[in-house]
Amino acid sequence: MGKLNGKVAFITGGNSGIGFATAKLFVAEGAKVVITGRNQVTLDKAVEELGASNSFGIQAETTDPQSLEKATAAAVEKFGRLDIVFANAGIGGHTPLGGTELAAFQEVMNVNVTGVFFTVQAALPYLKEGASVVLNGSVLANAGSPGWAAYAASKAAVTSMAKVFVSELSPRGIRVNTVVPGPTRTPIWGQPEGLAQMEAKLTRSVPLNRLGEPEEIANVALFLASDDASYVQGAEISVDGGGGSSPFGAPVYR
Repeated sequence: MGKLNGKVAFITGGNSGIGFATAKLFVAEGAKVVITGRNQVTLDKAVEELGASNSFGIQAETTDPQSLEKATAAAVEKFGRLDIVFANAGIGGHTPLGGTELAAFQEVMNVNVTGVFFTVQAALPYLKEGASVVLNGSVLANAGSPGWAAYAASKAAVTSMAKVFVSELSPRGIRVNTVVPGPTRTPIWGQPEGLAQMEAKLTRSVPLNRLGEPEEIANVALFLASDDASYVQGAEISVDGGGGSSPFGAPVYR
């Protein structure tokens, strides 16, 4: 018996990185999964790997509420219900103070904040008691990383929004929790040069002395999505190798 047998999940940005790893795990645990993404080619490839009987890919623009409404409606039309929302889609973006164009800053905020809000709003008409909403935060919300003001602000906004969602959705029996990844091997950092640079710098700041794998974030998303977390409401679970809780435990200080 899988932990998600009979459930249907909607995952934005489910065609790569953490979203795709989570989609794979959810399918393995018995769920039907609907994934969204901007790129039809990577969507098709992801669905092929997930299995057409278990998954459905929809090209959708996270910053367009109508696009999200069509996507959630198509998900329910395809699989008959909606039990889990993983508002995972997000972008990085270097926005240094003193050298950033308005459009670059706004794009990060639009995708990472506005997009998350309207993802949940689009799914809301289909969610019933016992449904689970999982948001994707980041340790960079509190890390003060230079050059990442928009990204940090956007992820802080996600964790802040989650608290409001909890108060609004608890009367309906819908749970809302946030997974908070640390540095993780995902395409958001650029491949392969960007990832190698990040790994060299950031592993020294992680007590466990390595980057996280997308599958390790997915495991926590699975817990929050499943009935194992039936009394977990408004939690923020860090998956960061100890970097947030014990920064002085990192190799750089040894």
